[in-house]
Amino acid sequence: MEVEGKLLSMGIADHVLMKVALGKEVSRPPVWAMRQAGRYLPQYMAVRKQAGSFKEMIAHPEWAAEVTLQPIELIGVDAAIIFSDILVVAEAMGLNYKLVPNKGPVFDQPIRNLSDLSSLRSISESDNLVDTYDAIRIVSRELHGKCPLIGFAGAPWTLFCYMTEGSGSKTFSHAKRLLYQNPAGSHQLLSAITQATITYLKGQIEAGVNLIQVFDSWAGILSPTDFEEFSLPYIHKICSAIEEVPRIVFAKGAFYALEQLNDLPCEVIGLDWQTHPSFAKRFFPHKALQGNLDPNTLYAAPKEIKARTLQMLDAFPKGKHIANLGHGMYPDIHPDHLKAFVHTVQDYSY
Repeated sequence: MEVEGKLLSMGIADHVLMKVALGKEVSRPPVWAMRQAGRYLPQYMAVRKQAGSFKEMIAHPEWAAEVTLQPIELIGVDAAIIFSDILVVAEAMGLNYKLVPNKGPVFDQPIRNLSDLSSLRSISESDNLVDTYDAIRIVSRELHGKCPLIGFAGAPWTLFCYMTEGSGSKTFSHAKRLLYQNPAGSHQLLSAITQATITYLKGQIEAGVNLIQVFDSWAGILSPTDFEEFSLPYIHKICSAIEEVPRIVFAKGAFYALEQLNDLPCEVIGLDWQTHPSFAKRFFPHKALQGNLDPNTLYAAPKEIKARTLQMLDAFPKGKHIANLGHGMYPDIHPDHLKAFVHTVQDYSY
């Protein structure tokens, strides 16, 4: 298998997480957490104070590498995920954004009609993506095969939402209006984002990541019909183009599309906490599943976290599960509560 051969050359193929992704036998599930490098860690906040802002942390590879490694050292998770942001691709394509307190990302000039597409550019020589590649090289060197390093990107539909809405939203009405009023232009933009994302992920792989995850954070606001037209084909193109390392697809809220997700050329499907493993696993006879503890569970006492984690582990198919949260860590969760989750998984055996 070409992927396995490449991972062997990286010295990472025998790690428990990689074995699950490759369909190999394991004695326990691996575990990591989305947003595991973040504000819940005092050490992260110290770096952020030094940097001055989230975007400055991303722009400086040494800082990005430092916070990427913190959960490995402080929590003991089984994988690192490079510290970055899904919107760096939009910025590389020419759409500048700023992060506004209590509001999130805000774009200076969002895409609102087909004529705006002419302002987009190729990302092949984008400075802001080079920062991420450099951070990956630092982390890969520091890990030295200790655990896998995960690269990631936002799915085209999710980036489309931010690039056309101009900011976060509960409904993304500007984005959905564009789908219905100008489907041809929407497909043109989605195609451009897809090609940029493929280029970006291949750059991450070249820099040293061992597997990649595609986040479709806003899949759940689409109808099943619209997901099949405006999201799924573009995720498929990305997965088809990335053959060098295992691929994880996380489409939050897309419980209605599990059968279609099984057709994607990827090894792992991520589940949010609203999808029960016993329901989901019937759709994926040959793929591993990732997830899916409700992040809010980590507000509970460690004893309760352990009980609910064990309940989750028992519901997933044995040997075909990467333990994770059903979405990202919240900033006010105590680090010890994440440790309780991680250690419970690592003490579990098949």
